[in-house]
Amino acid sequence: MKVSPRNIGATLQAPGNLRVIMLHGDDVGLIRERATTAAQAICPDLHDPFRVAMLGRADHARLEEEMTALSLTGGRRVIWLREGTDEGLLEALKRGLAQQSDALVIVEAPGLDSRSRLRGFVEKDAQCALIGCYPEEGRALEGAIRQMLAAQDVGIDPDALGWMVERAGPDRAATRSEVEKLALFAGRGGRLGLEDVRACVGDAAGVSMEDAAFAAMAGQRREADAAAQRALTVDGSSPSNLTRALMSHIHRLRRARLAMDAGMSRADAMRQLQPPVFFKRTDSFGQALGLWPADALLRAAQDTQALELACRQTGSPDIVLCLRHVARLCGLAQQARRRR
Repeated sequence: MKVSPRNIGATLQAPGNLRVIMLHGDDVGLIRERATTAAQAICPDLHDPFRVAMLGRADHARLEEEMTALSLTGGRRVIWLREGTDEGLLEALKRGLAQQSDALVIVEAPGLDSRSRLRGFVEKDAQCALIGCYPEEGRALEGAIRQMLAAQDVGIDPDALGWMVERAGPDRAATRSEVEKLALFAGRGGRLGLEDVRACVGDAAGVSMEDAAFAAMAGQRREADAAAQRALTVDGSSPSNLTRALMSHIHRLRRARLAMDAGMSRADAMRQLQPPVFFKRTDSFGQALGLWPADALLRAAQDTQALELACRQTGSPDIVLCLRHVARLCGLAQQARRRR
């Protein structure tokens, strides 16, 4: 069965009679985190060799055998299967489910195709749970960070949380690493302010990418070129990450632009975004809103999405393509400014 987002937490923390949990999607870090939560719900000690079996790609042939093995020390067993995108697993999974066992199979299947027969079977079988794991953003990401900090008895100011959400990357594991660093800095019972977060979060590449996105959409060619070059060649960011930063900024601009077109003031349109625009970025964001109509922002988003696909092609000059795209966005913004 397919698990709805609102039921994911409860399903992972109390798998009940489920015999298979399959985790798929683009966020590998979130897949691993959720797999760990489900496994610990069955066996808190994941190093127990009698109750936990880890199966890498080379061990997939052992799936049916492990599903029917008895626990020598009592208690329910966990079979944790990684890189579970092989269609050959389907028959082994069916045979294992046809036999009596209370073991829980956890399958990490990042990037599993929606047309996969394996995924289709898990989605339809009542003994199985299919859970999507995609990069969180907006309020979902804000809630996740707040929850991680609360688990370590650490509070965070709203502006500090907003700043961190804007800079969080698409990988949950990287976000959790930053949160753990912040919790250690604050200590139990502590509270994090904006300056604390800015001092602790090691995201120079993220800041450079954001600098490039804001400058490009505001038509600031020199600043955009410098920030993009810094992100790609100094800070070590990938072209795909830069395109995602551009895409995120363009989508936020379009949401605000559509609100303005519906009659909302510029200030209110920016204020209703979640997370809100960081106060030191409001001038640049406002400038871009004055230059880009909604239809032009839609075309910019489509072109940026096409760029991301082009950057993934083997042998493509991805850095050159990315820098050229940033320059093109700057040029379009400058043309709009001259027409005003």
